[in-house]
Amino acid sequence: MIKNTFISFQEKNEESKGSVEFQVFSFTNKIRRLTSHLELHIKDYLSQRGLQKILGKRQRLLAYLSKKIEYVITN
Repeated sequence: MIKNTFISFQEKNEESKGSVEFQVFSFTNKIRRLTSHLELHIKDYLSQRGLQKILGKRQRLLAYLSKKIEYVITN
């Protein structure tokens, strides 16, 4: 059910793959997939590093989005 929601969201936004919202959505899916992988493969240090990099990218994008929304609300 949740997977179908993600797929429908993805199909609707095929033209906006470069938007910040889509990138956050994409990184969130990658994070979920990597965390489930790391539960099975605890010593996969390369995947742990990749997960940390994706978490950092998503955190920066979310900070940018919050500043952007704050700017729109104040103006």
